[in-house]
Amino acid sequence: MIARVRAGEPEAYAELVRAHTGIALRAAAALGAGADAEDVVQQAFVKAYCALGRFRDGMAFRPWLLSIVANESRNTVRAAVRRNGLAGREAALVEAGPVIPESADPALATLETERRGALVAALEKLGEEHRLVVTYRYLLEMDERETAQALGWPRGTVKSRLNRALRKLERLLPDFRPGDGGERRE
Repeated sequence: MIARVRAGEPEAYAELVRAHTGIALRAAAALGAGADAEDVVQQAFVKAYCALGRFRDGMAFRPWLLSIVANESRNTVRAAVRRNGLAGREAALVEAGPVIPESADPALATLETERRGALVAALEKLGEEHRLVVTYRYLLEMDERETAQALGWPRGTVKSRLNRALRKLERLLPDFRPGDGGERRE
């Protein structure tokens, strides 16, 4: 597809945009772009298009694009922090989560909302590198190779930072067991 774009076929880039807009919006929202997520993604696609000459053949487009989205999100968040503080960042992460269906048990829905809020608060307490690796790996559901490519880190660095981040989250969230339905420890 990239070869088609480089050959001057505009529809090929439109296909790339359509195929990757959803994950790019999720990434921007998860990385704190909030209400600016659509603008961040649009700017990221423009920058990606302009940088296609530097895109290495054989590399996956998605991680490369998401690294651009992450940079744009970071710039947007920094600008917003200067203007408004960090309040919008937490809201963007909460909004980025899956919607609880109306048919769900209200008690379970409340517990899930509480669990998500605790996770968002814990993520905010992590350093940027740890927050990024957790976001890419779990919130954006990227595999280890894609996470490494998107962050520009070796796979070993992704593994070690992810391990440290998960241990920190475990200490920050002692009342929740990983992988359960949000049940509290007895």
